[in-house]
Amino acid sequence: MCGIAGAWIAPTSRSPDELGDIVGRMAAAIAHRGPDAQAVWVDGESGVGLGHRRLSIIDLSEAGAQPMRSASGRFTIVFNGEIYNHPELREALEQSGDAPAWRGHSDTETLLALIDRFGLDEALKRSFGMFALALWDARQRALFLARDRMGEKPLYYGWAGRDFVFGSELKALKAFPGFKPTVDPQSVSEYLRFGYVPSPRAIYKGVAKLPPGTWLRLASPNAADAKPPVAYWTLLDAAAAGAAARSAPRDAGEDADALEKLLHKVVASQMLSDVPLGAFLSGGVDSSLITAMMQANSPRPTRTFSIGFGDGRFNEAPYAKAVAKHLGTDHTELTVSERDALDLVPALSRVYDEPFADSSQIPTTLLARLTRQHVTVALSGDGGDELFGGYNRYLFAPAAWRGISRAPALARRGLGALVGLMEPVARYAAAPSRGDLLGRLGLPGSMLDKLGKLSEVAGRSKSVADVYFGLASVFIDPAAVARQSLFVDPNEAWRRFDGADVSDAERMMLIDALTYLPDDIMVKVDRAAMSASLESRAPFLDPRVVEFAWTVPLSGKIVGSIGKRVVRDALDRHVPRELIDRPKQGFGIPLDDWLRGGLKDWVATLLDPAKLNQSGLLKGEAVAKLWRSHLSGRRNAGPQLWTILMLQSWLGDQA
Repeated sequence: MCGIAGAWIAPTSRSPDELGDIVGRMAAAIAHRGPDAQAVWVDGESGVGLGHRRLSIIDLSEAGAQPMRSASGRFTIVFNGEIYNHPELREALEQSGDAPAWRGHSDTETLLALIDRFGLDEALKRSFGMFALALWDARQRALFLARDRMGEKPLYYGWAGRDFVFGSELKALKAFPGFKPTVDPQSVSEYLRFGYVPSPRAIYKGVAKLPPGTWLRLASPNAADAKPPVAYWTLLDAAAAGAAARSAPRDAGEDADALEKLLHKVVASQMLSDVPLGAFLSGGVDSSLITAMMQANSPRPTRTFSIGFGDGRFNEAPYAKAVAKHLGTDHTELTVSERDALDLVPALSRVYDEPFADSSQIPTTLLARLTRQHVTVALSGDGGDELFGGYNRYLFAPAAWRGISRAPALARRGLGALVGLMEPVARYAAAPSRGDLLGRLGLPGSMLDKLGKLSEVAGRSKSVADVYFGLASVFIDPAAVARQSLFVDPNEAWRRFDGADVSDAERMMLIDALTYLPDDIMVKVDRAAMSASLESRAPFLDPRVVEFAWTVPLSGKIVGSIGKRVVRDALDRHVPRELIDRPKQGFGIPLDDWLRGGLKDWVATLLDPAKLNQSGLLKGEAVAKLWRSHLSGRRNAGPQLWTILMLQSWLGDQA
């Protein structure tokens, strides 16, 4: 795992030494991604500079250092990530007589040899891994950027005047002289809706994220010459390829057998490392199965890590400890105090580099810091929900639409208003001063928050897509708080799969895997881990597992109200069901309480109406009203307020 950065400038605009210094500063801005070494390569004649920050994982010698040149001398690469099947690729090159005289045993050298032999597109298709890279082709005098299939590793690019710049994080681009970032109101609007900036947008105008599964070719640094990215793999193709298998009859345990066998192989390949490695273990289905596979592939106990909170509503540590004890792992647990978490909050905007509002970023960052004290690489269970039907919305959205659609449009709006009126009444009944009447009836407090969201969704929805996107939104209508709310129809993503042979639930899974997974989950994990110089790996996102997932019928994923059936069936062979069976919890925090308590002063400062109005992005009084409503306890607006706070905190860091 590393960080990459670089630029392509007009050759006469700066000397090679000047360009080298600039690219060096760009790389230094992301030193946390690679604390072990920094190096820069410059082609002064072409005006290309490539920078690399190294976190040494495989081949710790100088033979694994980057920027790296191919044996032919044609290609020079900077690479962030891992190619998990590189030993097999290297062996195939040797057997065909196409292998160079190897200098070391790094996967980067293997990839370069593959590119030398087959070209970039074919090399990417043969490589299974997580990565972002930049490649200079001296023969074609062309610069290529590429990103892994599922978007595990980030890559930003854009222009600073006439110069092309790129990097693993926006910090690198901002270190380039002449890069003058301007906040994009369209991106702000989309951020307020979803809590992240959806690809290919970035928070700045003129900057983009390279989409997963694509490569970009530049024949010059001139923006006018740029062509759209080219896809070498798509999730839609994977889903289409699995359609026949999804409809074929099979024994109930057949898919579980296949998944277990495949994950055993994939996890073994992802355990390849020249430094210590372990696993994030929450005690949930996905992380427990990955840990079980690691145990099966290791001659000694796997190192596992979890964190817990004193608040039992959000503490998964006992579940993780029970699974670790059953599997026999070497387990490390940290109980985080409220103060530990709150002290981290002001630094989050710098860790995440652009507005990002998934509040589980707090425990994820704390977990990464704990883990890095013991190992350099950690495997996770990320991706299991999107691939195998783990989110409640896959069950709830179709059922909710069936109910909503039976009512005329006018009645739906009335239903929405009625449900909305129920929320304050229910919250009144749940107050401790009234003995928590709802609690005594067995109704969870989280149900109150869902009532408010459901009321808005019910009143607005004209299709199951509207229900889904409403449930997935922070602000269904960003215009409620944004001064410039530019309409974007999220249903375009829904219509993209109109020709696919998939159910509504499967369509939601596809959209989540294309949007929420790379732009939220992977951003959260990548930035949290790399801020601690920790490499994270996600076996569920190996393309072989992704493609297998789309051969499994919906009945193998969702049964009744339970998701991830095939994953649970595979895990049953390793962990008793009673250690796993519980309502889905997520990596949550008591955000609503913290905003009214330990973070109250910080919130009040950031949400000062004068500051809000100063940015020109938000409606100060509308936000202040939301804050007062939350503070009084009339509603829980934690996710909405957190989204605004992360934007305000980030804006403050830009000043």
